[in-house]
Amino acid sequence: MQRLTDRRILVTGAASGIGRATALRLLSEGARVTGTDIAADGLAETAELAAKAGTGERLNTAVLDVSDETAVGSVVADAIAALGGLDALVNVAGMLRGAHTHTCSLDLWNQVIGVNLTGTFLVTRAALPALLETGKGVVVNFSSTSAQFAHPMMAAYSASKGGILSFTHSIAQEYGKQGLRAVNVNPGSISSGITENIFSLMPEDTDWNLLAKLTPAIGEGFGSPDAVAGVVAMVVSDDGAFLTGTEIRIDGGTHQ
Repeated sequence: MQRLTDRRILVTGAASGIGRATALRLLSEGARVTGTDIAADGLAETAELAAKAGTGERLNTAVLDVSDETAVGSVVADAIAALGGLDALVNVAGMLRGAHTHTCSLDLWNQVIGVNLTGTFLVTRAALPALLETGKGVVVNFSSTSAQFAHPMMAAYSASKGGILSFTHSIAQEYGKQGLRAVNVNPGSISSGITENIFSLMPEDTDWNLLAKLTPAIGEGFGSPDAVAGVVAMVVSDDGAFLTGTEIRIDGGTHQ
């Protein structure tokens, strides 16, 4: 299926997990992709996988800390120049640090908000002029099931994802008449760098019974990042042409 031939797409968080799967899926459907991440080694692995799949010539990578305003401005501008414009932006980059809310430090709070929420804002702001120039640009932002359902010990993470949810609705309304579409993807119970390292990211005395409900209703465990990547590919393609100002929950029925 080649729904994205010659579409120019920027994907953050492309070094692992859902971001990597998304970049590879978009490439497989014909897109030209710039993938960014703070992890240079992971980006190199993504590039190797693209090369093995025969799509490596359409992938560029760049190291980027999305919470760094100066770096975002420079890297996004370079990506747009290299791609010759921008048709879609997929903001996957994010982080999780768990803590009991009453012991959560301001530094931890600001770090999570800075990467997840402010990072999404900074990259989107930098990309908007190029997206609007096309008259049919698409922004896909990664919120989370934690934005709408209780995820204990994740107050900062949940707040950041709730902010992304609202931010996406705002730009969908603000720029809709200029042809921009903005959609939230809300993953849950998906295997990723975050979920695979969840035990090290949460407090030592975490009551895991409070997280017992985070179990999919289908399958035998957490879902594959590919399940999310396929939805993103649909959203940025013409198949998603009437989707905007909404969210798509991808969690295998965990939150029903």
